[in-house]
Amino acid sequence: MAAVAQRPRPDRVRRGSLSRTEARVGLLFVLPCLLLFLVFRFGPAAAGLLLSFTDYAPGADTHFTGLENFARLLDDPLFWSALKVTVLYTVLAVPAGIAASLGLALLTRRAFRGSKLFRSVFFLPVVTSLVLASTVFVWIFSTDGPWSAVMGFLGLPEQNWLSDSVLVLPALALVGIWSRCGYGMLILLARLQELPAELEEAALVDGAGPWQRFRHIVAPQLRPAFFFLAVIETTVSFQVFDAVYMMTGGGPANASYSLVFQLYDTGFKYFDFGYASAIGCALFVLTVVVALIQRIFLGKEK
Repeated sequence: MAAVAQRPRPDRVRRGSLSRTEARVGLLFVLPCLLLFLVFRFGPAAAGLLLSFTDYAPGADTHFTGLENFARLLDDPLFWSALKVTVLYTVLAVPAGIAASLGLALLTRRAFRGSKLFRSVFFLPVVTSLVLASTVFVWIFSTDGPWSAVMGFLGLPEQNWLSDSVLVLPALALVGIWSRCGYGMLILLARLQELPAELEEAALVDGAGPWQRFRHIVAPQLRPAFFFLAVIETTVSFQVFDAVYMMTGGGPANASYSLVFQLYDTGFKYFDFGYASAIGCALFVLTVVVALIQRIFLGKEK
C-alpha cells in the first residue's frame, strides 16, 4: 500500500511533462533576443578585458603586454587625480540626491489636487537631454547668470562656479542631482505607497510626532529602496561624463577630470585603447567594491 501511495499520479506526470515542454518552447522563442543581449551586453565587456592586456591601437601591431597597463595605472598621477575627482563627485552627488529624492517622494506621497502634475514636473529632468541641459547650466553658473545673482543676494561672492577649482564639483553635483532625483522619487514613492497605513495611524494615536513616525516606521521599511538607489546612483556617478564634457571639459586645472573622461581622452584622443581598457576595468572593480560595501551597510535585512 505504501509503494502504491508513493507512485506519482498520472495527471501530475502529464502536467509536469507539459510544463517542461512549454518551458522549452518558450526558451526557443526568447533565444534570439537572449543571444543578442549576451553578444552586445557582455561581448564588449569581454573585449575590453582582453584589450586591457594588450597595447592595441588602430593601425598598429597589437602585442600582449600582460599586466603592464595596470602597473602603468599605479604610476599614473593623472589616474589618481581622476579617481579622486570621481570619488569626490560621488560623495557630493549620491547622498544629496537620495535626500532630494526622499523629500520629493514624501512631498507627493499623498494624493492632492495637482499631485500628478507635480510628479510629472519633478520627473521631467530625467527624460531631458543632459547635453541640452548642460548648455543651459553653463549660463546659469556664469558670472552674469541667475546663480551668481542668488549668491549676491545671500551676501556671498558672485563668481562663475565652473571656473573655480573648488566650486566646480559642487556645481556639477547640483546638475547631477537635478537630473536624477526624479528617478529616485519614483522608486521611493512606489515603496511608500505600499507601506501599510495602519502602522502610522497607530503611532499617531500613541502620540508619535512626524519625525518619530518617519524614523521608526517609514525609514526602516524604505531600506531596500535606499539600497537599490544607492547602488544605481553610485554607478551613474562613477560614470559621469556628459555634464563634464559639455560644461567644463575636465577643467579648470583638471579639477573636474573624471575617470570616464580620462578613459575617453586616452581611447579616442590618443588612441591608446589598451590603456583605456585598463582604466575601464579599474572603474568596474571600483564600482563592484563600493556596491559590496553598500550591501553590507544597507542591503542586509534585520
